[in-house]
Amino acid sequence: MSHHHPQSSNATKRHSGSGGGENYPTKKRYKYTEDGGGGGGGNASLVADHYNSLKNTSKVERKNSKIYYMRNFNNWIKSTVIRKYIDIVKRDFGPDHITALDLGAGKGGDLLKWEKGRIGRLVCTDLAVTSVEQCQERYNKLRSRSRGRIFDAEFIACDSTKEMLKDKFRDSAMQFHMTSCQFVMHYAFESESQAETMVRNACSSIREGGFLIGSTVNEDVLLNKLQRSKDLSFGNDVINVTFDSKDSFPDFGCKYMFKLHDVVDCPEFLLRKKIFVKLCEKYGMRLLEWKPFSTFFYENIKDRENFRLIQRMKALETFPPLGRYEKLNSDVEGDYDHARKECDRLHAKYPNSNPQVATISKTEWEAASIYVVYVFVKDKSYVPNSSSSDNSEASSDGKNGTAASAAQFTESFERIPMVIL
Repeated sequence: MSHHHPQSSNATKRHSGSGGGENYPTKKRYKYTEDGGGGGGGNASLVADHYNSLKNTSKVERKNSKIYYMRNFNNWIKSTVIRKYIDIVKRDFGPDHITALDLGAGKGGDLLKWEKGRIGRLVCTDLAVTSVEQCQERYNKLRSRSRGRIFDAEFIACDSTKEMLKDKFRDSAMQFHMTSCQFVMHYAFESESQAETMVRNACSSIREGGFLIGSTVNEDVLLNKLQRSKDLSFGNDVINVTFDSKDSFPDFGCKYMFKLHDVVDCPEFLLRKKIFVKLCEKYGMRLLEWKPFSTFFYENIKDRENFRLIQRMKALETFPPLGRYEKLNSDVEGDYDHARKECDRLHAKYPNSNPQVATISKTEWEAASIYVVYVFVKDKSYVPNSSSSDNSEASSDGKNGTAASAAQFTESFERIPMVIL
């Protein structure tokens, strides 16, 4: 949730200077729903209870995790897409007083990203009350450290699949330059009404020219892996996904159980791309990007700052290990065959070299590869057509047409991120 989770951002991805908010009031408001942010029963309560019960982990504990690099890689994906579109907003609207909505902010794993983006105001909302409390505590520490030179913020605990956020804002007329919804949107696909409400909350307050950015599950990869499995489950040592059927995939309510090592263990719902795109189009949103993490990685890693960031965030693992006492994160046989093959190729080309690459184990990549990055822009002049959700720029396989072959999907999600050091 997956990879991340429904509105709790730290699961896997979140689940990153001073701000520009000096001219905003510093008062923060914390609003709760009548049911305490639990969503009034159903799957939302299970998800909220799960994320409320998660304990904060130390850096040492995270470093020893089997999904250490996957979590860092997912975090790099978020950092890169947030920074990319903050830069575009500043170019289009000017650098001052940028407003953003973090929909599914969790424990505040992206607060540093917003601080580094020097935005003016941020609204953080999440389903899990405890996560929102921890998010506000983290913000207060950032504010104290920066001596108040940070964006203004407000915090709202509620179920955004069932309640209208606009009614809970400090300023109900507030418009956002961007909404970020990371590893969360698929939870809303429990029902049609929940998906519609979530999309409305994500899109209705975005100003013309503003963006909806996020990450969610890639239905193509999930269904492809399911069809290739012997039963209703697939996964490995760190991830397990179990569907109810191989034959029935309704537009809404297509539930599967998602387990991610030490982080996520709760029901999720398949997000159908075409349905999601059509829901967003109701609010004048035009799809700009829909890309598997692998595609997004290779398109953005050439940027010098993105490359430096992936090193700082330890989002990829060095192969072979740097020191003689260093060990690889995975001990699964064959997990680094791709890296070894590349090092052998480089050594054959440069016999006097000791080549190293930065990559991620196949085990961790199987978990990270089930996600896509999506970006929409508010464009009221946009007139959708029947093939709008599959345009060449945004389609998941990078080609025209609604569906690629199984071989193309396999190539897409198995092209493991790797750079030469």
